[in-house]
Amino acid sequence: MTASKKEIRKEMIAAFAQIDKEKHGEISRQLQERLFQSGLWQNAETIAVYLSMGDEWDTRKIVEQAFLDGKKVAVPKTIPDTKELIFYELTSPTQTVQGNFGLEEPDVAITKPVDKDAIELLIVPGLAFTQNGYRVGFGGGYYDRYLTDFIHPTASLVYTNQFIDTFPIEPFDIPVNYLITEKGIIG
Repeated sequence: MTASKKEIRKEMIAAFAQIDKEKHGEISRQLQERLFQSGLWQNAETIAVYLSMGDEWDTRKIVEQAFLDGKKVAVPKTIPDTKELIFYELTSPTQTVQGNFGLEEPDVAITKPVDKDAIELLIVPGLAFTQNGYRVGFGGGYYDRYLTDFIHPTASLVYTNQFIDTFPIEPFDIPVNYLITEKGIIG
């Protein structure tokens, strides 16, 4: 029997917690390097990326590298009432505040929204993935809603241990286009 998304989410969160800090840092670096070397990265002027927390792969280095490479950086603000995301442009890594769910989010008082069509690469979080890009996220459906009419490439940082054969795919689940792994890019 196929595990439910809730069961998979619980198992993956526990698995992430078991990775020691040094190994976690090494995996994050490998995933970042694969991303930075990709045409996806090199061809995008505006990158949208979540700000990692807890045991997620580090995305703060992605923000730093984007600034170094002269790219625009957009980060999401969650709107719990409607379960929507609005991305805001950061011009400095200090333009964030503690937001919903304990997430670090853009300070909307000093940042401006970014038009969805202006985002040329969107980095999407996830806990578990199928080889064809379907993902189990954290359970709010925020990214699936955002991706319904998103026209540019999407990618996720995926350590090969995060791959699963299958899970119940629902009509609203939207796969990411590219999976950036420590071994290469799938997509």
